[in-house]
Amino acid sequence: MPILKAETINPDFKVAIVVSRYNLDITQELLAGAVTRLFELGLSEASLTVTWVPGAVEIPLTAQRLARTKKFEAVICLGAVIFGETRHFDYVCDQVSQGCQQVALSSDLPIIFGVLTTDNLAQAQDRIGGAKGHVGRQSADAAVEMISLLRQIEVSLSN
Repeated sequence: MPILKAETINPDFKVAIVVSRYNLDITQELLAGAVTRLFELGLSEASLTVTWVPGAVEIPLTAQRLARTKKFEAVICLGAVIFGETRHFDYVCDQVSQGCQQVALSSDLPIIFGVLTTDNLAQAQDRIGGAKGHVGRQSADAAVEMISLLRQIEVSLSN
């Protein structure tokens, strides 16, 4: 089976993005990067749905509801959890990462984890176009690659 790249996008791919409003300055940039990259790859605006949620903990439930509609081939989850003074950070990170993985496995759908879990604001900024790349753009690439890959698997298994 050939290795598929994100450049194999089909304009009819249906993608949903769930974005947390918490740490809005960061999450807006994650969203902008993801949307820009999807459009660069050829996704049509009509094929994209963006849903905002209050915080990162609400991301998995929303991703699950979107997955259950059977209208999407991938859900990109974007958020920013930045370490503070309490252990709340640990609980939020665990809930969001495990919740997204559970949704992916139970829905048989790519649920792309583009949620930053950083020690400080500078680390988050490094991941929205700074020294560490752009997690929003990387999440878009991962979604497209997974859609392409799963479509190819379906075709090869049906032959």
